[in-house]
Amino acid sequence: MQLSLPISPSKLHTIFPFHHPIISPSKPPLTSHFHSPHQTHLTAVNSLKSAGYLSSIGRAIDEEEEYRKARAAVTRKGVDLEGYSIEGLSIGGHETCIIIPELKCAFDIGRCPSRAIQQNFVFITHGHLDHIGGLPMYVASRGLYNLKPPTIFVPPSIKDDVEKLFDIHRSLGNVELNVDLVALDVGETYELRNDIVVRPFKTHHVVPSQGYIIYSVRKKLKKQYLHLKGKQIEKLKKSGVEITDIILSPEVAFTGDTTSEYMLNPRNADALRAKILITEATFLDEACSIDHAQQHGHTHLFEIIEHAQWIRNKAVLLTHFSSRYHIEDIRQAVLKLQSKVSAKVVPLTEGFKSMYTYQHLVKSREAFVPPKPKEFDKATAIGISFEAVKGMKVSLNIGSGLLRLSVNGATP
Repeated sequence: MQLSLPISPSKLHTIFPFHHPIISPSKPPLTSHFHSPHQTHLTAVNSLKSAGYLSSIGRAIDEEEEYRKARAAVTRKGVDLEGYSIEGLSIGGHETCIIIPELKCAFDIGRCPSRAIQQNFVFITHGHLDHIGGLPMYVASRGLYNLKPPTIFVPPSIKDDVEKLFDIHRSLGNVELNVDLVALDVGETYELRNDIVVRPFKTHHVVPSQGYIIYSVRKKLKKQYLHLKGKQIEKLKKSGVEITDIILSPEVAFTGDTTSEYMLNPRNADALRAKILITEATFLDEACSIDHAQQHGHTHLFEIIEHAQWIRNKAVLLTHFSSRYHIEDIRQAVLKLQSKVSAKVVPLTEGFKSMYTYQHLVKSREAFVPPKPKEFDKATAIGISFEAVKGMKVSLNIGSGLLRLSVNGATP
């Protein structure tokens, strides 16, 4: 980080008192009345403190650090939760597509991000464009890359319209769009592979909607056969006797757009005890009321907090925030919910902006007006360095009418 500030050549005396010689460390003082380099260093630093420079430098350093943190949050491409790498984008009214590569699936597909194309399954929660608009591009892209036709799950009430959507694009582009379109209703179960199944659950939006729960499947020996030895069990199995029970364990639940009413439905208990709950939280503060959220078919963070007692998940991924919020607003909201649940609460913030944008910092720096020092000789150039914060070296160099500040020798 480097700041260049114009300083009048006639106004520097109070910053660096030139009646104390600046002595090179390699040359010892000739007479005892001279101040040591260390004393000169401290005098200069104290002069800067009294002139108000260090407080301004401290503010600049703090803002730079916040900016770096915000940029790191913006550029992060996903989160790791309970053995799953979850990525994607979910901005209320703009676009939602949540991708879980381990399951080869995506939940909703508003604009078809490139990393969604490799997923074999897509689960559509409802028919709004910010959740379904990328479907034709997704199917066409898989055909372009010679990938097998995908399987797309939709609520039964919108299947015919989705078929028409594909027919329109087939006609417009004179192309084949090969897809396996499955109408899967609430309570029905579909096997994705031999150890994974999916089952929709009821949600509440302004148009027909449903969420999805992904279950892992494992087999467990029935209790009545636990006492048998291996050969006896093998014999029963060969004779056609079903010796195992199928155990379904909810792994991931995705709500899509919905009011918080789904949390109060006993039939949705698996959604609230899955390892990971991916739920919307469109509104986060008092600026939008709970009534407003409900009228528009969405969930307010305050409602999730109110119903926190029902959350049995190990992790909760909050999504679909309104675009009015900054990353810092979202972080604060997460803290409010985290204090109410034992689950790990994480927000999906990709695509959201920080209040510490580059433009914000530029304006802040432009507004910085340093105290006016006394005159000094233009031809004189001096410099000091000191540790303003532990581990952070700050250097000040004055010459040719400019004060230059650098932190750890780096520039943005």
